[in-house]
Amino acid sequence: MRLKKKMVISLASVLFLLLLGGGIYLKFFASSQRVQEIVSHSVATFAKVSQFLPIAEDTKKETAVIGKLVEHFNVQDNVERSYLLLLQNNMELRPGGGFLGQYAIIKVKNGQITYSFFEDANLLDQRITVKVTPPYPFQRMMSIKRWKFSNSNFSPDFPTNVEKAKYFYRLGRGAANFDGVIAINASVLNRALEIIGPITINGIQYNSENAVLKLEEQVEKAYLFNEDLDTQNRKWIMKEMTKVILDRLVKLQNIPKLADFTLNELRNKDVMLNFQDTNLQKEVESVGWAGKINTDWDGDYLAAIDANMGALKSDYYLKREMEYFIDLTPQKPIATLKIKYTHTATHGDWRTSDYHSYLRVYVPQGATLLERKMVSYPNIQEEFGKTYFGFILHVLIGRSTEAEIKYELPEKYKENYKLLIQKQSGAGDVPVKIHLKDENGEYQQEAVLKKDLNFSLKKN
Repeated sequence: MRLKKKMVISLASVLFLLLLGGGIYLKFFASSQRVQEIVSHSVATFAKVSQFLPIAEDTKKETAVIGKLVEHFNVQDNVERSYLLLLQNNMELRPGGGFLGQYAIIKVKNGQITYSFFEDANLLDQRITVKVTPPYPFQRMMSIKRWKFSNSNFSPDFPTNVEKAKYFYRLGRGAANFDGVIAINASVLNRALEIIGPITINGIQYNSENAVLKLEEQVEKAYLFNEDLDTQNRKWIMKEMTKVILDRLVKLQNIPKLADFTLNELRNKDVMLNFQDTNLQKEVESVGWAGKINTDWDGDYLAAIDANMGALKSDYYLKREMEYFIDLTPQKPIATLKIKYTHTATHGDWRTSDYHSYLRVYVPQGATLLERKMVSYPNIQEEFGKTYFGFILHVLIGRSTEAEIKYELPEKYKENYKLLIQKQSGAGDVPVKIHLKDENGEYQQEAVLKKDLNFSLKKN
């Protein structure tokens, strides 16, 4: 839809509100004068957030990058720039975040939005006539014969997914000369409600625990079971929720909470950024907001990447725990990774069933798989300067599965040991236990994988 000139809005405020709304409200931003007034007010709020961030060294760098982002989006040079927004539902986890159900396009000139468009991804997919062979797991586990836009985020590396999304966009709509691409996961909405508190719309309460779940029931369930219902207005509830959330945000005076929220969504990869401007891209990469697989790290490396191949929203019920054992006493280090999956649903329904995942475990290049438990025969490949072991695994409703793999690392990783664990976008918080053994003894460390983590063994 085209926006009326009197209703143009600042891009900086739109991006801020996208963080607060999980991306699902974009097409309603120009729907009322009240919303426009609130959005205008949010520009000042955004500025305050960037000014009141904590002053730790890492955060100082992040603050500087936020400033450069705001400067980029508000540059006054009479050039119109175009941005693609990928709106992902991480209740159905994919390697690059959640299932890509919707997308949006916005165009900006002199800091003002001049054009906005929103569409379900399946409509774009219907226009793609070229047959592109999908990755093996889609064929094997979902019987998908054509790879299209909605399944484009199959890489754990966001820049790779960006190029694939633009490729499929060209096949379905034409030119894809975007100046930037932003991915946003749906769980951002739940965390926004942690700040503003529960809201009630049409007698239904939405809170930080159930918002995405209840929205799914409102906009999906009834239409799955009754094809005669008019689908044109099925997302009216989102429009109403937008007004309430924006009103609450305007009245909220807790700037530190807003600052923490904004940074956390970028740090935990539920919002990822990619830009054509190489200098700006380097800036977002420097603070870990680019969703990029680290190819510069020279120590031990681990990334466990799931792809929900069950086509349902079962990740809402999945809990993950990770335990990593590294023994440096043999000539070549021996690593053992255990991932415990617990399916907390009590029964299957339209939203969930037994969990079926294609798991890829990325490890240092040259690692050799020794043993495996509770996973399928491996698909072993190399990518991003890493070796990965690909497996099929299943988790029954109300049960747990503990996947375990044991592998040997190249000898060079014994000296000055350090470990980087990269987090998967959309996977939520994962408790991690690290057990390390060397000639001097045994060590243990516990953490929560909220963002990428690195560990090192410092010797006296």
